[in-house]
Amino acid sequence: MARNVDFDKLVAAGKSVGEIIAIERFLIKVKGLQPVNNRALVMFEDGSKGFVQHVFEDYVSVLHLGNKNLSVGMTVVEQHSELVTKAGKGYIGRVISVTGEPLDGKGPIVADAIWPVFSPAPMLYKRELLDTQLETGVTVLDSLFPLLRGQRIALLGDSKSGKTTLAIQTAINQRNTDAIVIYVLIAKSVKDIDSLITQLEAADALKNTIILVSTLSESLALSYLAPYVGCSMGEFLWQKLNQDVIVIYDDLTSHAQAYREIALLSGISPGRESYPGDMFYSHSSLLERAGKISDNHKSLTAVPLVLTPDGDITAYLPTNIMSITDGQWILDMQVFRNSIRPAVNVGLSVTRVGGRGQNTRQKNQGVQALKYLSAYDQAVEFSHFGSEMAGGAQKDLTRGNNLYGLFTQKANETYSLTAQQLMLDIVLNLGDDELVDIATLKSKVKDFASKMKDDSDFDKLRDQLKAESLVKSTAPKAPQTPQAPPKSEEAKT
Repeated sequence: MARNVDFDKLVAAGKSVGEIIAIERFLIKVKGLQPVNNRALVMFEDGSKGFVQHVFEDYVSVLHLGNKNLSVGMTVVEQHSELVTKAGKGYIGRVISVTGEPLDGKGPIVADAIWPVFSPAPMLYKRELLDTQLETGVTVLDSLFPLLRGQRIALLGDSKSGKTTLAIQTAINQRNTDAIVIYVLIAKSVKDIDSLITQLEAADALKNTIILVSTLSESLALSYLAPYVGCSMGEFLWQKLNQDVIVIYDDLTSHAQAYREIALLSGISPGRESYPGDMFYSHSSLLERAGKISDNHKSLTAVPLVLTPDGDITAYLPTNIMSITDGQWILDMQVFRNSIRPAVNVGLSVTRVGGRGQNTRQKNQGVQALKYLSAYDQAVEFSHFGSEMAGGAQKDLTRGNNLYGLFTQKANETYSLTAQQLMLDIVLNLGDDELVDIATLKSKVKDFASKMKDDSDFDKLRDQLKAESLVKSTAPKAPQTPQAPPKSEEAKT
C-alpha cells in the first residue's frame, strides 16, 4: 500500500512513530508512539486518522476514525498533541462529516482555523448573566418555558413523541435572526439525515445552519466525537467570529450508547446500566461549554435531545442531563395522542432562568396561562363523572381548550413574540359571553404583529384583532369535549 505524503512529512519532522500490534474493529493497539498525550490526533500510513483513547505502559489504545481496513504492522505517527477540528465561516450552510469533509456535493470547504475538540468550558469570571430570549417560534415554549441565549435546556421525550420536529422548528425560526445553528446528528440513518436537510431547505433555513452528520454505518468513534466536534465548531464562531450560536444535539442517548459500547470493548469496568463511570462527566463537560461571555457579549446555546424510555424521566440518562441543564422541555405521549403538537407536558416542563429574558406582560401571561391550565385539569376530572357541570367549570373547560388550541402548531408554523403576546392576551381575557375562533386568530395575527411599532400600539392592535376573531353567534355554544394532558406523577399518586 502506498504511503500518504502527509504521513511521510510528519515522520520526517520527527513526530512520534508507532506500529499496529492488534486490531479489534475500530480499536487499535499501537506499540511505541510514546511520548504521546491522551486524545492526541494520529495518522496511519494510509492517511486515515485516529485519536489516542488510553496510554498504557506497553502500548497505546487508538480509536480509528476511518472506514479503511488497517492491518497489523502498519505504522502510525502523531499529527497533533491534542484532537482538533477544522472550523470557520465557510461551513455555514453546508452538510459535513465529523472529520469536516463536505457531504453535500457543493465543493470543498476552506477552513479558517483549527479548534480543540475537547476544549475546556469558559471560566466563571469570563461569563455574563443571560438576559436575551431566544425565540423558538413555538408559543407554548416561548410563553411558559422560555429559552435564553446561552442557556442549556434539555428536550426529553419518548420515541416518536416529536423531539426532532420541535428541534427543527427551533432551527427554522432562526432563519431571519443573527444566530447560527449547528445541528448535530448522532448515529442517524440516511433517511433521517435526508428528512432534516429537506425540511431546512424548504423553509430556507439551511443558509445559516451547519449540519454535522454521523451515521449508523460509520465507526462508533465518530458517533462519540460528533457532539464535541459540533460544539468546537460553534465555539470558534462564538468566541472568534462574534456570532451567537445554537447547538442542537440529536441525540445524546445515541451518543451515550456509542460511548458505552466503546468502553465495554475497551475493557473499562461498567457502572450503572453498563455505562462507564465517567458518563456524567462526558456530558457535563460538553454542556458546560455553553454560556455567554463578557468579551463580546455573544452566546452559545445548547439544546440536547434525550430519549425517555416509556416516558420514564427518572431513568439514568434523563436524570443526568436534567441535573446538568438549566431546564427541560418534556414531551409526553399522552399529550401527543390528544393531538396536541408539540406534545409538551406543562406540568413537568420547567425553565430555571428563562424568565430573565421576558417582559412584564409575558411573565403575567405565563402565570395566568398556567393557572388556567391547572383549573382546566380539575374541570376535566369533574367532567368524567358525567353529571351537569357548574358554570365556572364550563368556563375553565372553554379556556383550557382555547389555550391548547393556541398552543397546537404544525411543524412549519412559527410566531414572533409579539404575535404570541397578542393571541395570549385575547384568549386569556375573553368575557363570559365571548367566543373566539382560534384558526381565524392565528391566520390574522402575523399581519397585526407586523404593524406594531412600539409597545403603545399593543392595546389598539389587540382590540382590532379580537374584533375580527370573535365568533358572532346568538345561540349558546355546546360544551367542548375536553382533551386532558396527563397528570404529573405526583397527581397520579
